[in-house]
Amino acid sequence: MRMSIAQRLSAMFALAALLVFALLGVGVYGVLERQVVRYQHAELQTKLHAVSGSVAMCDSTERWTKVREKVGNLISGDRDTLVWAWSENPTFRIGQAEPQVQAPGKGDNGMGTLPREGGHPLRTLYERVPGKGARPDVDLWIGIDSEPYTQALQRFGVALWVAGGLGVLLVAGLGYWIARLGLAPLRALSNEARSLSPQRLSQRLAAQGLPAELGHLTQAFNGALDRLEAAYTRLDGFNADVAHELRTPLANLMGQTQVALSRPRDVAALQEVMQSNLEELERLRAIVNDMLFLSRAGQGDIAVETRQVQLADEVATAGEFMEFLFEEAQLTLHVEGDAIARIDPSLFRRALTNLLHNAVQHARPGSDVRVQLQSEGEGVRVAVLNEGNGIAAEHLPLLFERFYRVDQAREYRGERHHGLGLSIVKAIAALHGGEVFVASSDGLTTVGFTVAR
Repeated sequence: MRMSIAQRLSAMFALAALLVFALLGVGVYGVLERQVVRYQHAELQTKLHAVSGSVAMCDSTERWTKVREKVGNLISGDRDTLVWAWSENPTFRIGQAEPQVQAPGKGDNGMGTLPREGGHPLRTLYERVPGKGARPDVDLWIGIDSEPYTQALQRFGVALWVAGGLGVLLVAGLGYWIARLGLAPLRALSNEARSLSPQRLSQRLAAQGLPAELGHLTQAFNGALDRLEAAYTRLDGFNADVAHELRTPLANLMGQTQVALSRPRDVAALQEVMQSNLEELERLRAIVNDMLFLSRAGQGDIAVETRQVQLADEVATAGEFMEFLFEEAQLTLHVEGDAIARIDPSLFRRALTNLLHNAVQHARPGSDVRVQLQSEGEGVRVAVLNEGNGIAAEHLPLLFERFYRVDQAREYRGERHHGLGLSIVKAIAALHGGEVFVASSDGLTTVGFTVAR
């Protein structure tokens, strides 16, 4: 099962709290342990000083008896304290045997350890008292029971772990609550996003009152919705345009065929109908081929075989191909400039032919059509200029859209074009790393594209 963000944040808070509490607990426990060692040492030092003072003043067996009584009173009043005194003379001894004290370890502050069977070890402190009179040198040990200190440390350690565990649980609970509270705008945003549907394409997520991070996310998401709405609208319009463009030739085919079949016809009449149907089928094929080209170009499925080419030569080839159209329209083609670019010649000529065909349709009879070739930075600018009525400014941004025509009813030489020519120019420019451009003012229209060098 996948954890929610609130659960993950709660777990991370708990882990961070556990680490902090553990470090604090270890630090506090270490400080307390060192303090206990110092307290034990101070207690032993006080008791050892009292006993060693009495031993130091003893210089005879009579006085040693008084030392024994003092030590006995000390032990009887404090059962956790033991005293050993050992010398060469058995008379000056306290205890049954010399204690086998373990040497002080690091951090023991000079205190030794004397293990005991069935109990906690004793902490000891040693001092040698020089001989005096009849008393020889005496080795003196004071030992206290470590059990009270050990138990206190253990209880403190348990308390630290319990407090730390409760603290971790508390931090985890508070972290989960805080995370839930902080993520409330995200849940509201998610609920709002669920209400989006294709039936309400204009609906957007509300960005007001959201945290800065969610505000940026919401703006980016709304931007994506804007693009999706625009794409959906274009697709819807594209479908309508396709249906409209295919409807006319299909209606012509059906009408002419129905008329031909309504009564017997001679061979000449049937040939005329079939010729007309063939023209409509050619139109349908052109529409389908152009749509297929645009679809493949948009998906990057067009194989582009580029090579270095003199663009003026390609313009001359395209001009020769369209020479008859220019003569019929009483137009003259001029090529200005030249450039070398890495292009696919067949695609370049197709784009240029579409632009020239567009210029022939809209140029004023008797005028010139100019093709300008100019190097610009890392690319080459190919522009086709013609003189005519010009294009209104509101139409310029839409000229390269599929099936868009400025004059929907306009025909050229009795043929109504389907409005995909400039869209193909745009696709070819994109395949060559370029873009399209258009401008129209004072009766001069400039349409063209760029290609990368």
